[in-house]
Amino acid sequence: MNLPLTPVRFLRYSEQQFPRKTAVVCQEHRFTYAEFGDRVGRLAGALRSAGVKPGDRIAFLSLNCHRLLEAYYGVLDAGCILLPLNIRLSGLELAYILNDSGAAVLFLEEEFVGLVDTFRRELRTVIAFHQMDGTPQAAWLSGQTYEQMLASAAPYREELMAFDENSVAEMFYTSGTSASPKGVMLTHRNVYLYAMNIALHYHIAYDNVVLHTIPLFHANGWGAAHTVTMVGGTHVMLPRFVPDEIFRLVERERVSQLSLVPIMAAALVQSPARSKYDLSSVEWASIGGAASSPTLIRNAEQTLGFKCFSGYGLTECSPSLSTAELKPEMQCTPDERYVVQAMTGWAFPGCELRVVDAKDNDVPHDGVTMGEIIARSDGVMAGYWQQPQATAEALRGGWFHTGDMAVIAENGYILIVDRKKDIIVSGGENISSLDVEKVLSAHPGVYEAAVIPVADPKWGEVPRAVVVAKPGCKLSEAELIEFCRARLAHYKCPQSIDFCESLPRTATGKVLKRELRKKYLTDSAPH
Repeated sequence: MNLPLTPVRFLRYSEQQFPRKTAVVCQEHRFTYAEFGDRVGRLAGALRSAGVKPGDRIAFLSLNCHRLLEAYYGVLDAGCILLPLNIRLSGLELAYILNDSGAAVLFLEEEFVGLVDTFRRELRTVIAFHQMDGTPQAAWLSGQTYEQMLASAAPYREELMAFDENSVAEMFYTSGTSASPKGVMLTHRNVYLYAMNIALHYHIAYDNVVLHTIPLFHANGWGAAHTVTMVGGTHVMLPRFVPDEIFRLVERERVSQLSLVPIMAAALVQSPARSKYDLSSVEWASIGGAASSPTLIRNAEQTLGFKCFSGYGLTECSPSLSTAELKPEMQCTPDERYVVQAMTGWAFPGCELRVVDAKDNDVPHDGVTMGEIIARSDGVMAGYWQQPQATAEALRGGWFHTGDMAVIAENGYILIVDRKKDIIVSGGENISSLDVEKVLSAHPGVYEAAVIPVADPKWGEVPRAVVVAKPGCKLSEAELIEFCRARLAHYKCPQSIDFCESLPRTATGKVLKRELRKKYLTDSAPH
């Protein structure tokens, strides 16, 4: 008889086969797979004894820690749906998500008690609040700590044959960079097969040690919550991104793989602490969540000492779809290699990618003709929570329409040129903001840059850049515009440049261009 596809099987397997192997390292805590499995079972038992119903959404507002990782399995064993929350959202945004999802229970860390108190009275469905660490003080919190809950609960493990692989296992809300966040429903089958495909591609194995640099509230932390567990690897939890702490954990735990967003990679490259630590255990780092430049890939490899390459995905796809690693048959010079490894890349196993025109016809594989990336894979979502119209639009024709505009080469490599909404149309010409950003980022004094469209009476709209300079560097608008004009057609170059200390970002490193557009909407005259 065939077992249902559920990620719960990953922990059951490693708990049985590697009970004494270190499963999780979280600050001062170290748990074997036997201990991890027992804690997961007790969390499931505590939830069931609290009266949760099958399909209830159980929300977690937490930094990366062993308790959140336990929820990835314990919530599912209890028959519920895991809802990890973005810790960087405002109270209004969190209230919206909790009400929209109809969450029944909220687990939160002590540092978020004050934030939750500002909006808890507005919540319509949450019936219990559980503090995960420290000693609960507020009357509205459960009197039991998380550890007391687990200690007093009888372990519960659902019979594997009772799982419905097509039921929702996890729900993540989109970052809402362009509209209200939508709840992405990922099924047990989605999560199981996605993890299998990623582990197959990267040869994730028993001796792998993976540092959770990506927040687990971001679509499984790019799948690591499951890929590592399924082979008996070791999870190393990182609550917050601090370069010195990353270097320290890599050296101490002999970390083998990292996932980074570009701003993280840039911070590691710039950190003066790099030379103090041994990073030789790291085999590779995948850099995704936002576009990378060849300059960043080169600097990261040369400074950090391990292979770096881009990746691409979306919350709706569990999340990863492609990798920009070199295909085995490719022959490249070093400079060509950095360009390739900064691309969007080629599809993972279990995934099909196309680039299509407005009528969903494939564009030529010439590396020039622009179209939209569409995908179908084992990881593509079941749909958006309670939004059938948005689901039908996104999944029309049996393919997920990403909204990312790209070109595709003869060898199957894809390169995103922009989001649909971020293409700048100036005098009838399409300008990719990503192309301009990559040129600006190649300037030795630029730390990061974002390019947005602003209104122009002659051309309709023109590019405007917002730049963060590297520490100690003084840059001028004229200097950077001239730098761009030496490398781009003049119509593509910024007509004006603003300087700021940092760019507004989501918790997963994406620049919030909607915030930049709001700021500069009424201030569009070139300086």
